Amino acid sequence: MTTTYGTLHGKAALVTGGSRGIGAATALRLAREGADVALTYVNGKEAAEEVVRRIEALGRRAVALRADAADADEAAGAVERAAEALGGLDVLVNNAGVGVLGPLEGLTLADVDRVLAVNVRGVFLTSQAAAGRMRAGGRIITIGTCMSQRVPGPGGTLYATSKSALIGLTKALARELGGRGITANIVHPGPTDTDMNPADGPYAEDQAAMTALGRFGTAQEVAETVAHLAGAGYVTGAEFAVDGGHAA
Repeated sequence: MTTTYGTLHGKAALVTGGSRGIGAATALRLAREGADVALTYVNGKEAAEEVVRRIEALGRRAVALRADAADADEAAGAVERAAEALGGLDVLVNNAGVGVLGPLEGLTLADVDRVLAVNVRGVFLTSQAAAGRMRAGGRIITIGTCMSQRVPGPGGTLYATSKSALIGLTKALARELGGRGITANIVHPGPTDTDMNPADGPYAEDQAAMTALGRFGTAQEVAETVAHLAGAGYVTGAEFAVDGGHAA
């Protein structure tokens, strides 16, 4: 059995978009730290159920919930469903997101509405619902992007706009919820090897060259920082770049 570190023993966590990539790695890392984990998915039911099986193999409880972050009711409702399944909520990881990249003049209103609905409204509503259900000392951790720190070329206007909004949300949540000991922080991954952006993809060489380390990160490296913040009590309203020096 994989080692469980125990820093989150007895805690209940919700990871949105937890069926693959950074979300799946985060769900598994939180479980290794001792947390029971709920995760949401939209289309990846089989992948989500596989993550659940891997968490259960660690001796933790897990549940996969279908919830589309673009749907206002489902985004907020996922929190209630997770809390009911796990008996409460201590950690929320806002990971679900979409990216539409391309020239500014080619972006449609449908593109704008979809990206803002998932990346901004969905995160806001999930965080709002979590704040109402979360126990004292809870943690809200949001996954941003290195493109909110540095946009190295054209084509990222809509995505960078949506993720940059989460910085303001995070700082405001830190002030709003600090009296209850609830922290809010945001993690900005750089180029990360996932199904959506593989390290051997057609644009990978250029992306890697934009980092100081000259390589892609792994989903597990991002999850390490998320897990640290899930256990940290005196860190809030802060931004953390896990980007290989993309913003350096």
